[in-house]
Amino acid sequence: MTDTSPDREPLDLAAEFPATPTSEWEAVIASDLKGADYEKRLVHRTEEGIALRPYYRKDSLAGLEPQLSFRRGKRGWEIAREGEIDPGAVRADLLHEAGAHGVQELAWAMAAGVERLAELAATQPVDQAARALTFVFAVGPAYFMEIAKLRAARLLWAQVLTAFGAKDPDGGAMRIHARTPRRNKSLYDRHTNLLRVTTEALSAVIGGCDRLTIDPFGFDPHLAVNIQRILQEETHLDAVADPAGGSYYVESLTDSMARAAWDLFRQVEAEGGYSKSLASGSIGKEVAAARAARAQALASRRRSLVGVNNYPNLTEKEAPKLPSASETASPLPAARVAEPFEAIRRRTIEYARATGRYPKVLLLTRGDVKMRGARSNFCLNFFGCAGFDIAVSEGFEGADSDLIVLCSSDAEYAELAREVCPKVKVPVLVAGNPREQIEALRAAGIGGFVHVGSDAVATLTEWQDKLGMRSGQ
Repeated sequence: MTDTSPDREPLDLAAEFPATPTSEWEAVIASDLKGADYEKRLVHRTEEGIALRPYYRKDSLAGLEPQLSFRRGKRGWEIAREGEIDPGAVRADLLHEAGAHGVQELAWAMAAGVERLAELAATQPVDQAARALTFVFAVGPAYFMEIAKLRAARLLWAQVLTAFGAKDPDGGAMRIHARTPRRNKSLYDRHTNLLRVTTEALSAVIGGCDRLTIDPFGFDPHLAVNIQRILQEETHLDAVADPAGGSYYVESLTDSMARAAWDLFRQVEAEGGYSKSLASGSIGKEVAAARAARAQALASRRRSLVGVNNYPNLTEKEAPKLPSASETASPLPAARVAEPFEAIRRRTIEYARATGRYPKVLLLTRGDVKMRGARSNFCLNFFGCAGFDIAVSEGFEGADSDLIVLCSSDAEYAELAREVCPKVKVPVLVAGNPREQIEALRAAGIGGFVHVGSDAVATLTEWQDKLGMRSGQ
């Protein structure tokens, strides 16, 4: 018998919480913005130029029905150790290490794959040739972007196989070997690399890789294998195929990346294909531009690399050695984004070895409690990235420092500069950018300014030069 008592009636949550159309959500957002620009405030653009919306709903999947029904790989993945990469694989990961962003990796991987497939298909059926190919992708720190990148790669390759006339595109489904890159790894605060590869491995697995290699950059190799074992045996991520399938955000992002990559792929094909674009310098030029934009974002600290350009380990006073890497012929030179900051840090260490002391920065805090606290913390991070010793004090008399940074409010800087500058023999800087007072402060003896708009690499190098820290000392 069915219990029909009032307290046993089934819940109808849909009736109690009726669906709210997107137009109503947008109206509320517009009201909250109070006239502010929606695109500038709420839409983030990735380095690939892809717009990330503040939220995604079911209607974001409109028109993506073929993608939603696309079959992506199988459950589980194979653990591969460093160096265990098919020598004949299409190496998109090397483009990543050189500085390419996600859309470029996808487009150029497709172009290189087309050339390789055409060579193999000249002597064997297309379906058989496709099964012989492996693609290697590096999986970086942009968590959802990397998930979408691998999912988009399978979509794009299926389209390539269809264009080649494959009888069973699914049978020649892309075989993906994912690996964690060195591009975003650091020599200093190196155990942070363990956290980086963990999220990168998650992206690779959720994105649907067939094999996965974790590069043990700065930590014990057995940990690289153990991360994968934990993902398999404790989180059971090998039990589900395409776990991100149906996600409004990931599906939309997959579509955006696939479309952008296909457009770039067509441009490469119009230039004569991957090899010709590479030989002409076209690909190298685009990689260099992407690398330069990323370097500038890190130098200005608009993007953080923990332990390198922000939140440094101030107790780390040694120059670690670069971990060895397997020999691989790369079409373009690899570069780690941490290298400019590591060079600055190494220069400080070499100076300390030669002189017996580290340069010392005194953060002189006065006045407004909120501002001096915020600005002294900012400068602690800023100069700490150079490996300088840092002291924080409200007094400066008798301080054994090489550089003094005033940390206060804009309104208090003029008086503080007039007090400090005549009494010290070391350079005095201001934390902040009080534009209306800059000329007056320089006249009072201020030697420079550090603030959120400063280029950290240029500024730290400048003060190493002014403090007499010769490179290679």
